[in-house]
Amino acid sequence: METAIKDNWTQIIEFLRDNYDVLNILYRTWILPLEVISESDSEVTIAIDESKQGDITGLIDKKYRIPLQTSIEAITGKTVSITFVSRNSQNEEKGVSSYYNSEDQKTKTLEEKYIFLRSGHSFDNFVVSSSNRLAHAAAVAVAENPNGQIYNPLFLYSGPGLGKTHLMHSISRYILENHPEYKLLYTTSEKFTNDVVESIMDNKQNKSALPNLRDKYRNVDVLLIDDIQFIIEKKSTLQEFFHTFEELFQNGKQLVISSDKPPSEMEGLEERYKTRFSSGLPVDIQPPDYETAMAILKLKQTNEDIQLSEDILSYIASNARSSIRDLEGAYTKVKLLSKLSGPDREITQEMVENALKDIINENSTVNLTAEYIIDVVCSHFNVDKDRLLSERRTKEISYPRQICMYLCSEYTSLTQQVIAEKLKRKNHTTVNHAVKTIKDDLLVDNELQNTINVLKKKLNVN
Repeated sequence: METAIKDNWTQIIEFLRDNYDVLNILYRTWILPLEVISESDSEVTIAIDESKQGDITGLIDKKYRIPLQTSIEAITGKTVSITFVSRNSQNEEKGVSSYYNSEDQKTKTLEEKYIFLRSGHSFDNFVVSSSNRLAHAAAVAVAENPNGQIYNPLFLYSGPGLGKTHLMHSISRYILENHPEYKLLYTTSEKFTNDVVESIMDNKQNKSALPNLRDKYRNVDVLLIDDIQFIIEKKSTLQEFFHTFEELFQNGKQLVISSDKPPSEMEGLEERYKTRFSSGLPVDIQPPDYETAMAILKLKQTNEDIQLSEDILSYIASNARSSIRDLEGAYTKVKLLSKLSGPDREITQEMVENALKDIINENSTVNLTAEYIIDVVCSHFNVDKDRLLSERRTKEISYPRQICMYLCSEYTSLTQQVIAEKLKRKNHTTVNHAVKTIKDDLLVDNELQNTINVLKKKLNVN
């Protein structure tokens, strides 16, 4: 079998990176996940992993087909045609895929010029994991192609403190650095509301106030608005934004919106708005799992004088990851505790527990969803979610599925019938059988006991 391209794939993509000036963030996001799945003397088929990169076959084809062909010929001497195919990974790695800690040399200049940019918010220090991989990939795609042709609008949603604003600022930073020809405007719903109110008031005295407002927001190539949920009840502001949205959208301008929930679940929002906001790509960000939380903490420790022990980091990662904001707040507080205690005094878990008692309440009820439990179990067992929810009955699929049902039964308020629906089973008797099986096995199987304890730690339940 012909495998010259596959055998030299690392050299080929490194040649592409070096000779076509592919930025590191683009190389990591678009090129590294590509995989050669078949080749002949004249053809090669390259797979694009949707679970890691999103549906970007057209983008890869348009931007990298010729560079790849040239790189293949340079390394192997073969002239081939390329076919890109899209697939879902069947073996997605669990936990963190990558994280970076490189400082952008242009940061200071950008932040002086664009005061809205937050220090440290860039793609290079965004920790990528299974909980946010698609959101990250979509954000990079929009940042690289801010022409309104990729995911327009991009609608990012999650609970507070999970990285929406980090991605919004990362998109802004990347475009300002690499596409200065595009006119970009980042705003928050609060700022937009204030501008609308002031313009309405000023318009009584100065008839150009409203036209000036519209010129400000509509004469741009890229508009990013954070926390759109706060303008839903403000009818005049919402109407003004919708007209702004429509004009930019119809003119092919890029829009990026963030919210605390998907458009379909935004109460009080008219159907026409929901439809428009959902017309591009709505993508969510989940709370960080244990591995991601640990990666974030270790990233924060890089170049720090104070180095917390692995056990202390593990305690913080296990108990303060309802949001990245809480996680970083807990870390900062423990770091301060260590600094005040002095270099000769060891920081114990008891000291940490006492210091974080206002952040971590170990007796509090954890608000888990069946979807989140399924994602955590799939990640732990390295099982594709579609396979787990399928009719497959092999042990490597059916047992993790039973564990999902058990955890849903134990740590959510869902009925067994609802759990069955979430796991795509026929009725509640399947769930009842699964829960009984896991409970019985826990009495005699030490390995299962350890597995359940690890999963409970990842889910942040006691």
